[in-house]
Parts: sequence; C-alpha cells; structure tokens
Amino acid sequence: MTTTAQPKSIFESDLPALDYGDGLDPERAHRVIREARKQAPIAFGPYGPELLDYDMARMILRDNRFAMPKGVSLAAQGITSGPVWDRVGRLLIGLGDAEHQRLRRLVARAFTPRAADRMRAACVEVIDTLVDPVAEVGHCDFVADVATHYPIPIICELLGAPRDDWQLFSRWAANISKAFGGNVAENEAAILESWTALDAYLERLIESRRNSLGDDLISDLLRIESDDDRLSHDELRNLALILLNAGTDTTRNQLAAAVHAFADHPDQWALLAGRPDLAHAAVEEVIRHSPVIFNAIRQATEDVELGGVLIPAGTYVMANTAAANRDPARYEEPERLDITRNDPPATLTFGGGMHYCLGAHLARVELAEALTVLSRRMPNLRRTGPSPWKSLFEISGPTTLPIAFDACLA
Repeated sequence: MTTTAQPKSIFESDLPALDYGDGLDPERAHRVIREARKQAPIAFGPYGPELLDYDMARMILRDNRFAMPKGVSLAAQGITSGPVWDRVGRLLIGLGDAEHQRLRRLVARAFTPRAADRMRAACVEVIDTLVDPVAEVGHCDFVADVATHYPIPIICELLGAPRDDWQLFSRWAANISKAFGGNVAENEAAILESWTALDAYLERLIESRRNSLGDDLISDLLRIESDDDRLSHDELRNLALILLNAGTDTTRNQLAAAVHAFADHPDQWALLAGRPDLAHAAVEEVIRHSPVIFNAIRQATEDVELGGVLIPAGTYVMANTAAANRDPARYEEPERLDITRNDPPATLTFGGGMHYCLGAHLARVELAEALTVLSRRMPNLRRTGPSPWKSLFEISGPTTLPIAFDACLA
C-alpha cells in the first residue's frame, strides 16, 4: 500500500523572498524577480506569495478556485470595514461571481472593439493638440505636458461629459486610484473626498442623459436591457466611475511608461515611425515589457496544490503579471523590447478570465493612436534627465519624464 505525501503548506516551504526596497525602481524589481525565479516559480513578496511563472499566473486568473477577494487588495492591508471598503465592494471588480457575471453580460456590447474604434479620431485629435506646442521647441516633460492630459478628454467624450471638465476628472481619478494601491489608510481622506465629488458629478450627468439620450456610453448603458434585466441607477453610476478611473490613471501612466521605454530603445522608436502598421504590436510589446501594474490579487477559495506546495483556502496570492510577461520559458530574450516579436503569447497585463479588463479594447486604441502620432512627430527621441517612477504597489509609471527630440512642426 502506498500513500501520497501531502505537499508542504506554502507558508512552511523554503521559498525565496522578494525585496523590492521602497518599490520605486521597476528595474530593481525586475532584477529581484529574475533572481528569485532561478530558485522557484513562487516567491514571497510584501503582501504574500507571488506567482512568477507565466502558466501559473495565467491559471489563477482563470481558475474559479481563485477569486477576486472582497474589497480587492484592501483586506491584504488589514482593511475589512469602513467607507473605502464599502465603496470598493460595490464596484464591478468587488462583486461576487454571480453578480459580476450578470453585470458583465449586460454591458458587454458597450465595450466591443467596434465601440472602441469609434474613439480613434478623438484620440488622434487630442494627442495632436497636446503635441503641437512642444513639437516646435523639441523638448518637454512628457508626463506633465502630454501624458497627464491625454486620456481624460477622450473619456469625457466617451461618457458624454464636457471636455472642459478634464481637470476635475484628472484630480478625482488620481485620488480614487489610491483605493486600489498599497497605502490606502494614509490616503483615505483624499480618496473619499474625490469619490464623493465624482459621484455627485455622475449623478447630474446620468440625470441629463435620461432626459436626452445621445451617442455616448452613458446613453448606451441607459438603453441596455437583456431578458428583462437592466442596470440599476447605482450600478450605472458605479460602472461609469470605474471606467473613468481605470481609463484615465492607468492609460496616462502606461503611455508615459511606453515613451520611457522607447526613449531607451531608439531603434524601436524609429522603426515604429517608419512602420505605423506596427502600432498595435508596439502596444502589446510595451505593456508586456514596461507595465504600470505589476500584480493581480486573488484569494484561494479552497486548498490548492500549485508548484509542489499547498496554498491553503483563504490565502491571498498575487499573480505577478509583470514577472509572467518576462518569463523566459515563454518569451525569447524577455528583457528586450521588440515590437516585431513573432506571435508572442498574450500578455497578462489586462488580467484574465472573468475579471479581464472591460476597457482593454479602448486602452489599446488610445495607446496605438498616441504612439503612432508621437513616433512621427517626436523623431530622435531621448531622455534628458532622471525619470523616477511611482510605487509598483499601486498604479505605477514615471512621475516625470524629461525628453528631447528633433523639433518638427507637423
């Protein structure tokens, strides 16, 4: 008679630790990940086990034995009640599986590739307008002068809000994003102030659309009915809020990260300028190589054996998508930025499974159109000074990006 040995609990296993320091240096993070991966496909980060292997990370993003925890990342920080907890719990990403699936089914038609394609002209118009004043002088702080302002007029147009309100949206989005970072307690006041203000704004916007439907997302969501089901008022407001937040802070940081990466790879920038047909491949490559979101949190709903260790039910686990996107078992020369990669595996930056990013199509369109214009209008791109990043424990990206390029009027 033979028995199968029970695998050790992950908490009793001799797995490497990930020392990210202050979390402000993405290159250090990638070095730490590379060294840890040589020892094991799982390592311990500051908030629990992190899966560094592409196949493991992809699996837990799709496996129903790993669920999005209530409150998303709040519980991992010891926050299980209070006003931020309550608000995050009402958003699409914080709902239980059945309710989450219901809402996604209802709104799926509003987030198709065709719907995103309707925004291409707006993307080109906005990025050209932002580039015009700096193209003549041949230098700028790309974060302050371009990236910060780029996605919000587009989202305003998508929602049917006046573009003139972009500064309000910009401040609100930056603060609300902190509810999904690693320092919620210290940012609680700013989060709640902006969330309350945005809720009030969206209430007014929704009410105006009820009286006069238009060609915008709010109107599309108001029109949605399926099998006698429809969005409640609160569901509609919360969907608009999460789209605005995810579609602004993430996109502007990812655009700055992309330009940062291309400034360090001038051959790829020149290639994109000469081959605008590579724009969509360039987006996939840059969100693989230089993502502004490193981890997706999940919670084991039952005991799961993974990578030779036992992950007990209730354990918070991080799918380290930034590590997975540079897994040498799946990507040839993963540290290299190469916009001509031949049929690479799908990046995990937008997540996977039922929580795959609803706005992924729009984000790809925004980034592709911006990079096409920028590579043409900012030739010979180079960095001219330090470019520190925000913490990788939240939505990251450069805080400043001084660049120079050959002055070009058109």
